Formats: sequence, structure tokens, C-alpha cells
Amino acid sequence: MTATVYVGLGSNVDREKNILFGIREMRRVFGRLELSPVYESEAVGFDGGDFLNLVISFKTVKPVRDVVLALRAIEDRLGRDRSLPRFSHRSIDLDILTYDDLQIDEPGLQIPRKEILENAFVLRPLQDIAAGTLHPVLRQSYAELWAGMEPGAIATRVFKLALD
Repeated sequence: MTATVYVGLGSNVDREKNILFGIREMRRVFGRLELSPVYESEAVGFDGGDFLNLVISFKTVKPVRDVVLALRAIEDRLGRDRSLPRFSHRSIDLDILTYDDLQIDEPGLQIPRKEILENAFVLRPLQDIAAGTLHPVLRQSYAELWAGMEPGAIATRVFKLALD
């Protein structure tokens, strides 16, 4: 069975280079990708350089845990240091936001990611490419969720980056 997966990609270290590397690697592993615009936002939870973020969608027959392993392998190839605190600088961060309507809440794997509802830099690009798609738990579209986001949370700016 084919699943639709949405992945958040972010970086605040060598941002442009690492975003492009992550996209290239995801294309190599998963094939055809749909990409949101890239957004720039301030670091959340720590003092650091601004992040670039986007959401990527693809279809796969791989089970969710195989997708997680593939994303971690991409992060590892870019030198992601997992010993750093949760809120710190990142060469690359690849998080499964949703995998069809799957719901998982266990140590190390939460789907859908709670950050969808907490961070404009996740929800805004997600609604850009999946406006009519329903959140697996809330059953509201991402466009509806974006329209209801707190105005103060909308601290994202479009960042021009040639992705193709």
C-alpha cells in the first residue's frame, strides 16, 4: 500500500547547502518530491542563527520505521550531532510530520508531530502543499489550522532558494 508522507526539513548551519543536500538525498531515496516554498525563521528555544525550513511530500511503500531510518541516515551523512540538546543548532533536521493518517506516540517517534500545531515554520509550508489535507487527529484541514494560528506565531519569511 502506498502512503503519503510529509517531512519537515530545517537547517541553521550552512543552511542553503544543507537544504539542497537534504532534498537531493531525499530524491535519491524516495523519488519524486513535492516541495513547499522555503521559509526563514528565528531559532526557537535557544539563541542561534535563523533557520531555513520547508515541507517535503512524497509517496512510498516503505513502512514508517524504514522511512525514519532513511531520514536519519541522510541526517547522519550531513553530520547531524544527536548528542546536542533538543533545541540547538542543526546542520539538518528531517522530521516525519505525517504518514497518511497514522498515529504513533512512543519514545523517539511521534506522528503526527505536535510541532505542526505549535510552529508557524512547520504549519505554513505544510498548508502550502497540503491545504486541503486533514490533520490525522483534529480532522481539520491544514488551511483551517493555519487560518486559526495565533497572529504572533507567524514569524516566517519566504526565502528565495533555487530548489530544482
